[in-house]
Amino acid sequence: MGLSRREKRIVRQVRVRDKVRGTKDRPRLCVYRSLKHISAQVIDDLQAHTLIAVSTLSPELKGKLKKTTDKAAAKEVGKLIGEKCKEKNITKVVFDRNGFLFHGRIKAVADGAREAGLEF
Repeated sequence: MGLSRREKRIVRQVRVRDKVRGTKDRPRLCVYRSLKHISAQVIDDLQAHTLIAVSTLSPELKGKLKKTTDKAAAKEVGKLIGEKCKEKNITKVVFDRNGFLFHGRIKAVADGAREAGLEF
């Protein structure tokens, strides 16, 4: 019968996660997309520790966004996570798309983070 859409995403997620590891020098920028919101977090996999987390529900963005489901909101999330990374002296990250295809809102987060000065 085949796999469902969710199961296919999990397969892609596992495949990407095998190759992408975050370290203290180059942490992993993981993006999650739901129907209503988008979130991103910077993770040090060696210590299993989240360094920075931002979403459309963050206080800095909550009142500023008209919609939380569009590419503009995703780009703002990317810019904010890039700014917070700069505050913690993080300049290089490994991008983890978390099994989602790299287009639309996922790409907008990456573009926003690049504009804020992060390198992938």
